[in-house]
Amino acid sequence: MTTNEYIGEVKTQGWLPFRGKLWQRDYYEHIIRENESLNRIQQYITDNPSRRAFDRENPAVTRPEPETAWRT
Repeated sequence: MTTNEYIGEVKTQGWLPFRGKLWQRDYYEHIIRENESLNRIQQYITDNPSRRAFDRENPAVTRPEPETAWRT
């Protein structure tokens, strides 16, 4: 439903078309139950912008970092 709304706005409001995937594959939410998990997630959010230069989905990347390098 959201994708259809987005496409409608592209056609009627002049939004830029999205090239590629609109939604993240295998996305899921989970409840943060422990401080250790919260700390890990906060660190991921803090570090994430600096990883853009190595992101496999960034078209400017020439040598992407292996996906497992940032997962803990």
